[in-house]
Amino acid sequence: MKRLVWVLALSACAAPGPSSFDLVIANGRVIDPESNLDQVRHLGIVGDSIAAISEAPLAGSDTIDASGLVVTPGFIDLHSHSVAADGQRWQVRDGVTTALELEEGTFPVADWLARLEGKSLINFGVTAGHIPGRIATYQGVTTLADAESCRGRGEDPSGPPAWSDGATTAERLAALEKTLEAGLDAGGLGIGFEVNEAPGSSREEILTLFRIAKRRDVPIFAHLRYMGVDPIHGSMAGAQEVLANAVATGASTHFVHLGSSSSIYARAVVEMIEGARARGLDVTGEVYPYTAASTGIQTGLFDGDWRARLGIDFSDVEWPPTGERLSERTFPAVRRQGGSVIIHVMKEENVDFLVGRPGVMIASDAMPLPGGKGHPRGVGTFARVLGRYVRDKKTLTLPDAVAKMTLLPARRLEVVAPSMARKGRLKVGADADVTVFDPATVIDRATFANPEQASAGIPFVVVGGTVVVRRGELVAGAAPGRAIKRGQ
Repeated sequence: MKRLVWVLALSACAAPGPSSFDLVIANGRVIDPESNLDQVRHLGIVGDSIAAISEAPLAGSDTIDASGLVVTPGFIDLHSHSVAADGQRWQVRDGVTTALELEEGTFPVADWLARLEGKSLINFGVTAGHIPGRIATYQGVTTLADAESCRGRGEDPSGPPAWSDGATTAERLAALEKTLEAGLDAGGLGIGFEVNEAPGSSREEILTLFRIAKRRDVPIFAHLRYMGVDPIHGSMAGAQEVLANAVATGASTHFVHLGSSSSIYARAVVEMIEGARARGLDVTGEVYPYTAASTGIQTGLFDGDWRARLGIDFSDVEWPPTGERLSERTFPAVRRQGGSVIIHVMKEENVDFLVGRPGVMIASDAMPLPGGKGHPRGVGTFARVLGRYVRDKKTLTLPDAVAKMTLLPARRLEVVAPSMARKGRLKVGADADVTVFDPATVIDRATFANPEQASAGIPFVVVGGTVVVRRGELVAGAAPGRAIKRGQ
């Protein structure tokens, strides 16, 4: 039960006595993106909620001295594939207090949520996933473990699996619709799809996802069917399919990883999104601050003449276990083996544009790091924005960056999950998810060669009133993370 000791502002003479608060964060520069507060303040936390924001000092059972540090809402990552794996220990030290698997989603939703309940450092949530739903429908699986084991696609001589290239039929589409509806009923936060990994999905099938989303009043989290530089079958075509479905149905729509999705057409794709918003559509997007992408080498992205489509060559594809760049000779063997690769495909000027563009959110697309190798974005995304893009490049202001990491993601989900209205802000009654960082030293240390290096300059992270990172180190045994569910 929450103890209701909420005080909006306390004068010096009205300061509470010792131990009035469970946790006090004192003397920090408090940035609240909702109210535009940007002043030195003292936060008082009772239980899992913010109970006071005061100009006067507060007393508590535990005190964090944030002198010289910035205090913000905990960062919300809308795009994490590592939250259910080992990625939490890296993301929380990057300031993330809520990580959500919204692009790929899952099946069954209830099983995915149950696997993390009571064991999570940070808050978590998931969508009803199109590809997991397709796996369930086309492969006949019923459990989370079976759905995950079928995820690979490969270069099987007998052909790709039915879930990937199987044609849309009326019967299968009806079964898929029931599967996705069940996922939403179990707490799924929307519908996520990666249509490029399921090329058998007809345009009608993808339109059906939007119709379900509109009917159930949940957002779509959209990966493009087409990506790359091709003027006909590239990123512009992929973005136009998504926007056409959003217009036709009115479904709320969020574009994932705009940097890799939009390719050389970043400005044009953003202009289309902004044009749709100007006409009343609820359309948003996100970016991660790296010029390399990452995905499975066995996905449909590498089908056909992928080099011409993406505008890259074999040498732009990196194999994380060895760090080698692939060649025409080595590529086939690595593809048969399977695993995630790093794709050096984006131009820095386009990523800079997207990071600085108003309204474009920051999200990591975090992926697991098997054997300690892989893309560093799941370890350093948020510190990278604060250190390299705010402090060094001055691409955007600190308050704007904080909003892109906190308030904007929270607002994206408030309609489907009302509990998100208590996140992404620092105000009385808000959830006590708080990140404390040093604006002079915060930086990402994770690299492509050695991604398992926690971000620097983030000494304290609080999730639901519980300190989970203290002086830069994980607090042993802490697991305060809670599920974020539809309708919660």
